[in-house]
Amino acid sequence: MFELPYNHFSDKSDLYARARPRYPAALYAWLAGLCRGRERAWDAACGSGQAAVDLADHFAEVQAADASEQQIANVLSHPRVTYSVQPSEATCFADHTFDLVCTAQALHWFDYDQFWPEVKRVLKPGGIFAAWGYAWFSIQDEIDAIIECSLLEVIRPYWPAQNRLLWEGYQNIPFPFERLEAPAFEMLAHWDLDELFAYMSTWSATRRAMAARGDGFFRDAYQAVQAAWGNQQTKRRAVMDFYVIAGRVGG
Repeated sequence: MFELPYNHFSDKSDLYARARPRYPAALYAWLAGLCRGRERAWDAACGSGQAAVDLADHFAEVQAADASEQQIANVLSHPRVTYSVQPSEATCFADHTFDLVCTAQALHWFDYDQFWPEVKRVLKPGGIFAAWGYAWFSIQDEIDAIIECSLLEVIRPYWPAQNRLLWEGYQNIPFPFERLEAPAFEMLAHWDLDELFAYMSTWSATRRAMAARGDGFFRDAYQAVQAAWGNQQTKRRAVMDFYVIAGRVGG
């Protein structure tokens, strides 16, 4: 069984990089098609670079920045991606640099009073902003019910309030751009039992619950799900709720 993480986003960032699923390839093609140019993109709050390396298939240069030094220490390398440690609300990028600014699984954490002006400053006229994220997943009814009872009910009080913005599909976040309608994208993961629990161990609520009450509940949940899973190396398909918002800056 994998090693259990305990603390914050910066802790166990190597596990975060391995456990988090990749985003749909069709998403990047759609975003690139919206852009008037494909010279530069900025992946804000890039984490370990899951989105940045896929953006590099469509843009000549990708800047990927995160406030966490530990996240940047565990990034996925790519010759067209340049990583830096800096907050999304105040960067060193020049004015009107990017054709696309985007953020994956992070918009609900930003200070919007500072972030939106920064996005407008660094986007080219007519540039695109996009944010996306995934929430809950479904594997099969029996396994879903066990996870709900043995894990989700335990960690429910420990979710930060910002997560609700994601669960609501980012519809209640102030958005200062002309909205563009996004097509439906399918977000999938294929996990064995350890990969599933590695993913769930990266949740902020899981780590907060462990800090408050120990990891016994998590180990118990693992054993309960294993009974329904069978061979722990069996890969199972998970379908995830996936949300995208996008807009164009004036000009």
